[in-house]
Amino acid sequence: MHRTEVVVTGLGAITPLGADVASTWAALLAGDSGIRGGVPHGHADAGLPDTAAGTMAVDPAELLPPVRARRLDRSQQAALVAAAEAWADAGAPEVDPDRLASAIGTGIGGVQTLLKEDDVLEASGTRRVSPRTVPMLMPNAAAALISIEYGARAGAYTPVSACSSGAEAIALGARLIRAGEADVVIAGGTEAAIAPITVAGFAQAKALSRHTADPASASRPFAADRGGFVLSEGAAVMVLESAEHAGARGAHVHAVLAGAGIAADAHHITAPAADGSGQISAMRKALTQAGLAPEQISHINAHATGTPVGDVAEAHAIGEVFGRATVTAPKAALGHLFGAAGAIEALVAVLSVEHGVIPPTRNLTAAGVDPGIDLDVVAERRDVPQHAVLSNSFGFGGQNVSLIVTGARHHTSPTTPTTP
Repeated sequence: MHRTEVVVTGLGAITPLGADVASTWAALLAGDSGIRGGVPHGHADAGLPDTAAGTMAVDPAELLPPVRARRLDRSQQAALVAAAEAWADAGAPEVDPDRLASAIGTGIGGVQTLLKEDDVLEASGTRRVSPRTVPMLMPNAAAALISIEYGARAGAYTPVSACSSGAEAIALGARLIRAGEADVVIAGGTEAAIAPITVAGFAQAKALSRHTADPASASRPFAADRGGFVLSEGAAVMVLESAEHAGARGAHVHAVLAGAGIAADAHHITAPAADGSGQISAMRKALTQAGLAPEQISHINAHATGTPVGDVAEAHAIGEVFGRATVTAPKAALGHLFGAAGAIEALVAVLSVEHGVIPPTRNLTAAGVDPGIDLDVVAERRDVPQHAVLSNSFGFGGQNVSLIVTGARHHTSPTTPTTP
């Protein structure tokens, strides 16, 4: 049976490392950190000190017309900025609107708007609340706004699956194309949830990094002295396209989205299954869909948030499928972008395949890799051909997504950043 090949023709991002794909990629390869100190988390009377966080390198509102920016939540601003870059990178393709869809994942949506307008309500009453409150806070707004912006009438989808949301949106986009429901899908994830309530909640759960005195070293995936993750924000979007549609218009292909695996632990609302069954299942499903054996994966973009339990659980699951695999952990530089994390890390996987390089994992030099983690963790950039890269994204609720990208068979001159 003929299987539709899904290719990546456009990339866009705004992250703690840069305002676009080129600056983010260059900073990641250089081993830079997007984590900054002294980030205010809201009300002084909430008892939350300023701490380290991965705020976007540029305020997304500065990249949009002022009037429009004021009508959007910060998460929506980021999504539109990333989508615009991805669409332009794809060559602004002419697509039948009924064959174009959007799929933008998010963990929480417009929480900044929700908190701000609730403050207005309590301080000044109903009449002072913005009439735009609901469209600015609803989680599906980013996907809807992108659908409106580009005339995508094949559907506007919003996977909400915690930290795997962005990866699930990309998997959904590929599924729509393979099912014959769309020729092109604008897919990715967005999040801007650095706020008092999220900081307080994660702090109470003892999930946040304790290494905030030196913000750049706060996120330490796989390190022996890791102590939790770092809150971050941003967006990443890619244009997915059937190979037939891309070929007909002579599009540049960055990579092939060869496989996607989705599985649920059905175990616990926050803790991963002790036997790693859900993570193992997602990785094996992705391999099966891609038609690849474990030894054909060049390296793994690990979910690796820097939590003591989570990193070990993922390492054991990877070991079960791949043995002592080569891995990198982008969250060491980017922090944890929650609903956007899977999208930016999938984008990194695409660039790794396209440019033949494995980005380094920061913050391993002092204590080294946890001796209980038997993986080849890349501490310094490696320039070596990458034929296939698997990217993991796991979320609260036992949500597991693995994506596999492979090299494009018909490669034209690159239009995205060259390897520095």
